[in-house]
Amino acid sequence: MIIKRESYIKELLEKRWNGKVKIITGIRRCGKSFLLSTLYKEYLKAEGVAEDCFVEIALDKRAYLKYRNPNLLYDYVLSRTQDMAKRYYVFIDEIQLSFKVKTPDVDESQVAEEERDMLYVTFYDILNDLMGRSNLDLYVTGSNSKMLSKDIVTNFRDRGSEIKVYPLSFKEYYPVSGLEKADALEEYITYGGMPLAVLEENELEKRKYLKGLHKRVYIKDIVERYKLKDDEVLEALIDALYSAVGSLSNPHNMANAAGSLMKRSTSDHTIKNYLDYLEDAYLFASAKRYDVKGKRYFENIQKYYAMDTGLRNAKLNFRQQEKSHLMENMIFIELLRRGYSVDVGIVEVTIMKDGKKQQSQYEIDFIVNTGHERLYIQSALNVDTEAKRNQETFSLKNSGDFFRKIVIVEGNTKPWTDENGIMFIGVIPFLLEEAMLF
Repeated sequence: MIIKRESYIKELLEKRWNGKVKIITGIRRCGKSFLLSTLYKEYLKAEGVAEDCFVEIALDKRAYLKYRNPNLLYDYVLSRTQDMAKRYYVFIDEIQLSFKVKTPDVDESQVAEEERDMLYVTFYDILNDLMGRSNLDLYVTGSNSKMLSKDIVTNFRDRGSEIKVYPLSFKEYYPVSGLEKADALEEYITYGGMPLAVLEENELEKRKYLKGLHKRVYIKDIVERYKLKDDEVLEALIDALYSAVGSLSNPHNMANAAGSLMKRSTSDHTIKNYLDYLEDAYLFASAKRYDVKGKRYFENIQKYYAMDTGLRNAKLNFRQQEKSHLMENMIFIELLRRGYSVDVGIVEVTIMKDGKKQQSQYEIDFIVNTGHERLYIQSALNVDTEAKRNQETFSLKNSGDFFRKIVIVEGNTKPWTDENGIMFIGVIPFLLEEAMLF
């Protein structure tokens, strides 16, 4: 079964021949290589691009091992693209496996210590050179332990064009699920959107695959990349983060939570580094806390969400499946997938208690920013009583501004708006109808 990823194909087509290297980023095993070498290639061939106009190099395959040397990779690409009358598509998979090679005939003693990195040729150098060739359109993927794609984007700066790939969205998953919408959502929130997990029909094998990804891929990658002595702290931190998705966190309380799981202490500094490693590996995504009325961010206080709920559930042996937290997680990742900048908000409200004024803070789950517009979103399983509806909308009504406000509830509820102008919508139409937010 082929799962079409039309939004990414559209993005690739919009960026082709833009004079930049297209950098396909995202968590490992989310389908980056398949997107490029199968889905995108087949689309281009259907447009009439000939087979000999594709240069494909998979640096994780034995046949291409020697091209991990950037000089040999450069020579190979040039040898395959000599006909200037043709336009070539160059696909390089797992680019981070390319190593750096020392430049010959340079007296190292004459080079300042802080400039020693310039003694080496890296894949950045050869790709920047190849970008200058008018008959080449360059695409790379990469996200494993040697060099995460965040680093690649930083090094290319304005000469790189990033395409972020996520696990399958519910909109991509639903048509291939063969289930009714409500049943499909239950399956999706439990097992997530990693493509091979979705395509696996046997439930036991699906669980086994998701559990194995953590140990064999993500944890192994991070341990190797950062030369960690062991993975005990890392695993404890992952478990603590997964158990607390949607909760406010900082390195200190995460150190306490991880230490409790390990039965030994660890430092805030170590945890801060590990949190960065996990985000760089796209295993988690974070949202900063923003004071709506004070118009300021809170330092070192964030919420962390799992990139995929299936990976999260598998790591916790499918325990702790609180639907409210998982739905909030799913909404956050969906907002990122659509390209929005997302914060979590608080609203300070003065209330009277026992005859005295008291400042209290109330949460807005998500503040969605597009640059020129803002939207507030609250995630709630239900608002089936007036008391519950007032509870979920209190922070929205006290934001002190006139931006749009939405409450997303469980199920397939069609959009409706209350007397305060707050819209309510079911999570299913929210996930399936991308244009409904703005």
